[in-house]
Amino acid sequence: MTLDLIKTLAAAATALLIGTAGLSTPATAGQFSFNFAPQNAEQQQILGLGLQVYGLVNGISGSGANVRQNGNDNSAGFNQRGRNNTGLIVQDGNGHQGAIDQRGNNNNCALFQFGNASQGECAQFGDDQSGITTVFGF
Repeated sequence: MTLDLIKTLAAAATALLIGTAGLSTPATAGQFSFNFAPQNAEQQQILGLGLQVYGLVNGISGSGANVRQNGNDNSAGFNQRGRNNTGLIVQDGNGHQGAIDQRGNNNNCALFQFGNASQGECAQFGDDQSGITTVFGF
């Protein structure tokens, strides 16, 4: 899957989810983010399955952590405790800092960062959670 397709999918997911997503403006100027966390078990299962399929299409087998970076001076980190946790960080641009912290079982999280110099995090504490965070830095 090409980076352009990844960007398109992230933008489409963000556009579809914006009705229920939280728009946040961090204390740091120069970025904005969209966060989506399902509101019920059915939404959680659908998003979790979607993230797992995305992982399989991109060569991620089963649970674990995966990073895709295009640019310079990007950093990504994972803290996963538990079983069957899947995390994905995609960074396109320069100077991004991204982290995923999962403590529990059967969690799925994707962090997409575009532009430059953004800071994003996905944190899941508990079991059976799914979420997407998309951050645009400028």
